[in-house]
Amino acid sequence: MTDESKGPAPGEDVVRWVYSSTSPTQLAARYDFWAANYELDTERDYGRNDPQMTVPLVQKYVPSGARILDAGCGTGLVGQLMADAGYADLTGIDISTEMRAEASKKGVYRDLLHAVLGETLEFESDSFDAVTCVGVLTFGHAPASSLNEFVRVTKPGGHVIYTVRPDVRETGGFIEIEDALTAAGLWKLVEMTDEFPSLPKGLPESMLRVWVFEVTG
Repeated sequence: MTDESKGPAPGEDVVRWVYSSTSPTQLAARYDFWAANYELDTERDYGRNDPQMTVPLVQKYVPSGARILDAGCGTGLVGQLMADAGYADLTGIDISTEMRAEASKKGVYRDLLHAVLGETLEFESDSFDAVTCVGVLTFGHAPASSLNEFVRVTKPGGHVIYTVRPDVRETGGFIEIEDALTAAGLWKLVEMTDEFPSLPKGLPESMLRVWVFEVTG
């Protein structure tokens, strides 16, 4: 069994190492290893920008007094930007203990809880005014079935705002679940961005879109 605490092999790209995880346990362990350097690495080496592309859409659709679930909150990059924009009622969930520990240092979340996306979330239905999920819905991380739980825990009239790569959306079951939720009258699409490179320095081929759905049922 590989000792995840030792990190990637010499010369192995840390992003590809983390994203090649094959189980929730392995994913959590790899993020635990990466947590302390995560923000420096993703900003310096990759130019990560999807939090900055997402939060303006939160501001567009979600009122300032809203209760927001930041799903896959990581070290709190999105939470910090939302707090800077005036949002004060933030709950963060993440699979990694060490990533949540880094997020707690920002002091912007009311609660930081362990959760595995794709499994049932430990919240009552209609608990939140919005759910954000940025940089998480992809292979080896959070499956398309996560969307069902996002809709369940969001109040009617609230919003689910998330990023997903177009290729992952097409091949990972996202279109089918989006369409099923729409057909069931549970949500409707209100906006999607153009594709943009989310890691322009290190992985310019990694394109994302931000999707905004309003929960209707």
